[in-house]
Amino acid sequence: MTPGHGIRPRRDAAPTAPDAHARATLGKARTENFPVAPSFLPRAWRDGLIAVYGYARLVDDIGDGDLAPGGHDAVLLGLDPAAADEPLAMLDALEADLRRVFGGSDGPPRHPLLQALRPVVRAHGLTPEPFLGLIEANRQDQHVTRYETYGDLLAYCELSANPVGRLVLSLTGTSTAERIRRSDAVCTALQIVEHLQDVAEDLGRGRIYLPAEDMRRFHVAEADLKARHAGASVRSLVAFEAERARDLLNEGTPLVGSVHGRLRLLLAGFVGGGRAALRAVTAAGFDVLPGPPKPTRSGLLREVATVLRTAPRKG
Repeated sequence: MTPGHGIRPRRDAAPTAPDAHARATLGKARTENFPVAPSFLPRAWRDGLIAVYGYARLVDDIGDGDLAPGGHDAVLLGLDPAAADEPLAMLDALEADLRRVFGGSDGPPRHPLLQALRPVVRAHGLTPEPFLGLIEANRQDQHVTRYETYGDLLAYCELSANPVGRLVLSLTGTSTAERIRRSDAVCTALQIVEHLQDVAEDLGRGRIYLPAEDMRRFHVAEADLKARHAGASVRSLVAFEAERARDLLNEGTPLVGSVHGRLRLLLAGFVGGGRAALRAVTAAGFDVLPGPPKPTRSGLLREVATVLRTAPRKG
């Protein structure tokens, strides 16, 4: 595939089907703790959510060094294939392509996933800030590998997670100050849960998202995170952080009751996915070191049903 080939939307029409390279990125949605764009949603919402997910997944893959081999994404962004192994250069090129989505002066976006994003941005009047936040979070990952305090971690989540929830509200035309606040709580919780599931994987990349002050409190050294199984101190630390994530999910749950119809079901899927993941971590005895504890489909459905039944209704 040559640069620029792939999704070429016609003016502001819905994006065409992505090519094989973009589909590989979008296919990672199946591994998430929550449904990304379930089929019960209106087509316009699904198209928007898939486009936003494709962009967010691409940003994370660049930051984590998880791009497909061969340097094709680098070529699509106008770089030499070898630049695929240089996250900061790739993120700069991606930001330049994002500027093209919002009407840059040097032509349309080059990457298929950003070509797909442009009609969604125009149709919903989206602004650059949430998309830029995701890039900045991944830039931060290149030079910040430890977080001293829980507050520092929350500031990171403000860039890495909260923009996604805000985009969901914008795509569905339901943004209010209160909903944004609740959404931020849910998204931060989901990010913390993912960090807990991926302690070993993140450590393999040289990163630790467990706050250093908490590690000291529970007498956990970095060497303890390299073990095949978690000892009592690590389990206590993970349980402590899991409780924080659970509190955030509880804080955000009223968001589900503030909307109606299929959006209510989608947001219950997000909250229920986080709760199901926490239940999986708990069921593993908080031993996350052998690999990410994952919720079962039946467990996810039970949690979603519970959220729908218990979320306080407003409006």
